[in-house]
Amino acid sequence: MPERPGPRPRRAARAGSDRRAAQAPRQPPESAPTPDPAPGGPAAPDRAALALAVKAHARALGFDLAGIADAAPFADAEARTLAWLGRGGAAGMAWLTAERVRRACRPAELLPGARSFIAVGIGYRPAAEGRGEEGLGHIARYAQGRDYHDVLKPRLWALVRFLEERLGRPVAARVFVDDGPCPDRAVAQRAGLGFFGKNTNLLTRTHGSYVLLGAALTDVPLPPDPPAIADCGACTLCLDACPTGALPAPYVVDSARCISYLTIEHRGPLPEALRPLVGDHLFGCDVCQEVCPWNRLAAPTREPAFAPEAGAGAALDPVATLTMDEAAYRERLRGSPLKRAKRQGLRRNAALVLGGRDDPAAMAALALARDDPDPVVAEQAAWSLAQLTAPEAQPPA
Repeated sequence: MPERPGPRPRRAARAGSDRRAAQAPRQPPESAPTPDPAPGGPAAPDRAALALAVKAHARALGFDLAGIADAAPFADAEARTLAWLGRGGAAGMAWLTAERVRRACRPAELLPGARSFIAVGIGYRPAAEGRGEEGLGHIARYAQGRDYHDVLKPRLWALVRFLEERLGRPVAARVFVDDGPCPDRAVAQRAGLGFFGKNTNLLTRTHGSYVLLGAALTDVPLPPDPPAIADCGACTLCLDACPTGALPAPYVVDSARCISYLTIEHRGPLPEALRPLVGDHLFGCDVCQEVCPWNRLAAPTREPAFAPEAGAGAALDPVATLTMDEAAYRERLRGSPLKRAKRQGLRRNAALVLGGRDDPAAMAALALARDDPDPVVAEQAAWSLAQLTAPEAQPPA
């Protein structure tokens, strides 16, 4: 659970092998953990060997990181996140309630008989670095390929099936990929995948913070890995670099000022005072990650689904985005994380980005969008056009 803005939880089931994630927890007939085979039947597995096999299978499935954590309550994460909520840190993310936080941090309430988490991660840093072609809005790296939910969830269920095959019994399980009540980063830290950076991201030794996390909570007792213990030392590069001052202190995000929140989760007009600071960010922001020393040697992704050419995010033109109708939106962004911002949000963001482009195409698109039937888009287009036509924006005679 955050001290960072994150995607709104999904509410609808997805087709295919991850459909169970939107339904009730997968459990055997009784709510108590199912015992291993009785004496005289198949031998109970060696727990340490089983944990090693699970992590090896996770890597075979394409996960770069895998670890085991116990299912004890996350008391520190609960207290910290509730305090953050009390300070208004969640901004407009109304779904992130105190009750949801409490439940997320108490695994036994998520799955009766919960015994252990299998925590996983996949690196997503593109092989070719850079902020995209000139004239295109910046898209956060994680959103340039396919939707990570569609990639991670089926593989987590495959891990559950692997456990069932090894144990010879059904396994009660729930899987989480940033879309349910689960403190994903706290689970990953406890499982040894990485530690908390001052920008609130999880930092790993192999992939920096460019890692997408998932977890399977099960009723299988597995020996846990040691938690990751490290810190950022005296470094404050991420705090200093944030364009909007959304990192007021180490390990704290003010969502209401965070470009990722503003361009993805925020609905309605963008706060006028922050508009000049958003810059060319069309969807999300990587600034606090780009300056992080842990990311200088982050391994590039080996997952084809996260390559920019696999998704819509690598070449999204602001002019085309602003003029995109509903049919084009659905077709162009099928299977892309960019749909989380909704069509209105993406068009609003495109209008803002174009306010910094002093070229005829931008001005023409904004002039047309001033009369858009969507009042949020129309207002942003009018504001951006005013920036381009203001006397101070004109070159000297």
